[in-house]
Amino acid sequence: MTDFVNDPRPMFVRALDQIQQLIDAVEPDDLDLPTPCQEYDVRTLQGHLLSVVGRINLALTGGNALDIPSITTTADVMGTWKERRARLDLTLANDAVLHQTCKLPWGTLPGAAAIAAYTGELTTHAWDLAKATGRLDRLDDDLATYLLPLVQQFIPAEPRGGHVPFGPVVPVADDASPYDRLAAWQGRQP
Repeated sequence: MTDFVNDPRPMFVRALDQIQQLIDAVEPDDLDLPTPCQEYDVRTLQGHLLSVVGRINLALTGGNALDIPSITTTADVMGTWKERRARLDLTLANDAVLHQTCKLPWGTLPGAAAIAAYTGELTTHAWDLAKATGRLDRLDDDLATYLLPLVQQFIPAEPRGGHVPFGPVVPVADDASPYDRLAAWQGRQP
């Protein structure tokens, strides 16, 4: 059995695969739709996801993630995704990435922690993209189940705002889906 705490790469790859499938399903009519992440519509969320993939690869190879802008603008989203994903897959194949010191927008972390953090970001934005485009049925519930306790541990319920860039926790039923609970913890309305 894989040790997801010490080696988060398998879950990270699942998060990458999920995002890739959702990006591939986006239709031209979807691009201007709003997302639950208020700063992005579908077009800019895709651009942000391209940046996330580039940022984590740069961080895992010793660079500064902030050297890549928060949104990548391109007419070829899927081509850019596949190119950046191929580079990231090569980086992830090296076990040394788990111990690489990574400069991230929110701090400096070892590679394993950076990968876990980006798994959370990708999985949450997968929900944003799926919700905006009506494709919630394409989400991998195991990812949200895996991430929820980690997110609850590392993103405090209070305070929110300022250096904790999330809205207040949204109450949901105890039997809400894993993604609804994950989104609600991060201040999104499921």
